[in-house]
Amino acid sequence: MMLVSVVAEILEEYTMVLTQVLEHVFNEAPLPRRIRFLILRNLPFASNIALNPSLLPPPPPVRSTHY
Repeated sequence: MMLVSVVAEILEEYTMVLTQVLEHVFNEAPLPRRIRFLILRNLPFASNIALNPSLLPPPPPVRSTHY
């Protein structure tokens, strides 16, 4: 029984670290803002910054090729 609780704690810590890494990766990824928001919103243990779309960095500017 004690082993189960130890494994559960380790998995919880692992999940939190993995979530932080994924938040960082997806915040830096060149994805549309809505897609990044949907991905980050569905992560367990996501921070408040990741859940607030107004705090996400804006998408890169789109350059027009029309003259």
